[in-house]
Amino acid sequence: MNAQESRYEKARKLGARALQLAHGAPVLIETEHTQPILIAAEEYDAGVLPFTVKRGDHK
Repeated sequence: MNAQESRYEKARKLGARALQLAHGAPVLIETEHTQPILIAAEEYDAGVLPFTVKRGDHK
């Protein structure tokens, strides 16, 4: 998790990626895991998740 990212953003990224994997998306890293959430977590740790977070202006 980078310094600007909240735990909720991390959870959202992991959940979205795990859902993609469960529906047949290609795995972006070499891994021994077969469960989508574990693959997503490993991809997150490797820094290869294809997601960005856009934050709105909170004025």
